[in-house]
Amino acid sequence: MLEISNVKLDPKALEKKIYSLKTINAPRSGRVLAYWLVGIIFVLFICLFLPWQQNIEGTGAVTAFAPQDRPQEVHTAIAGRIVAWRVREGQFVNRGDTLMIIEEIKDDYFDPELLKRTDEQLKAKVDNIDAKNMKISALERQVNALQSGLQFKLNQTRNKYIQAQAKLAADKADYEAEQYNLQFYERQMRSYDSLYYAKPVPLISQTDWEKRRAYLQEVRAKITEKQNKVFVAEQELINTQIELSSVEAEYRDKIAKSESDRSATAAEVAESQADLSKLKNKYANLQVRTTNYIIRAPQDGYVVKALKSGVGETIKETDAICTIQPNEPQVATELYVKAMDVPLLSKGRKVRLEFDGWPALQVTGWPSVAVGTFGGVVQVIDMVDSKEGKYRLLVVPDKDEPWPKQLRQGSGVYGWVMLDDVPVWYEIWRQLNGFPPSLYDEPNPEDEKEKKSDKKIKIKVKK
Repeated sequence: MLEISNVKLDPKALEKKIYSLKTINAPRSGRVLAYWLVGIIFVLFICLFLPWQQNIEGTGAVTAFAPQDRPQEVHTAIAGRIVAWRVREGQFVNRGDTLMIIEEIKDDYFDPELLKRTDEQLKAKVDNIDAKNMKISALERQVNALQSGLQFKLNQTRNKYIQAQAKLAADKADYEAEQYNLQFYERQMRSYDSLYYAKPVPLISQTDWEKRRAYLQEVRAKITEKQNKVFVAEQELINTQIELSSVEAEYRDKIAKSESDRSATAAEVAESQADLSKLKNKYANLQVRTTNYIIRAPQDGYVVKALKSGVGETIKETDAICTIQPNEPQVATELYVKAMDVPLLSKGRKVRLEFDGWPALQVTGWPSVAVGTFGGVVQVIDMVDSKEGKYRLLVVPDKDEPWPKQLRQGSGVYGWVMLDDVPVWYEIWRQLNGFPPSLYDEPNPEDEKEKKSDKKIKIKVKK
């Protein structure tokens, strides 16, 4: 107002009289709304600087950490025909309990006494080997006897040879002595001849001369006799030498024949040993095969599903007959994350998990206000991709937050691997630009090992 007049007007009275002024005033609700908007904007601005924990999302399913705790198919080792089922689906079985009984369908094993007959073949082969070993022992004794006989015969023949040499030497000595006697008597005979043929009258009688001549003839006859003895002795010596060589050759031939028979028998024994080993292998296989007619549970667990049903149905080798879920497995989850997020992960990272069937409210950046989620720890990061270019993580329960006991393997799970804290404005900027989460420090394998040694996660694997 310009206040030109000295008369002052009452604004309230004027407002009641003049309707236009009343319509110009701003409503009170607008000012309240403006205050609220300013307050909300201020609060949102403050929230931009609040800490926000980055995370990596992944989906997967519940599984078991140890391979032997996962559902397994029970296979048959041999082909056969189903005789009877001993369990039903959903039944708990202990290790070694009978699941199924089958019977033989191969004609090679139809004989019910096949195991007994194979055992008889084994015993017969063992007896055969024992007999051949006894033959080898007899041949060895024969060789030893021949070798002893050879030495005895050689010694005997050598002695005979020495005796022949001595006899030859003696006969030669007698022959030489007779030769000296012959020379003596021939000189003496010449003297008697000169006396007998002396002129005009012989100095000796004819009788003496004839005696001397007859005696000379006897000496000459002895010389011939001695010479014949020497010749005979030489022939005996040669014969003895030949006999010495022939004896050794004869015995060597006998010894060689016996050793050849022994070697041939040893070869037969070796061949029989090979046949015996084959029979033992066959017998052992038959024993194991007979035990495979009863299919037993490999471990404690529940029969989940029968894959073969009717009695009389034929099954092949390695066919699966049922699935068994091991009892009290160590539950874990497998999460699949993108390849771009794998370098940011490391063992020991905390994970928040939402299981199918458990309602949950998860504020990804503030896990402390999450409701219905469960904690986990990254235990395994696969070195190669698993499916669709994603990598698998194995997450085990956090020791401070046990998981529900009602979890079953195969149920779905949604997880968030928690990373470092950043401001809210940075996270909004990152999401708008499509950038990956960031870390202050690069994951160090040595730090992971130290963290693992400081915080050991006890894994109970059933033996």
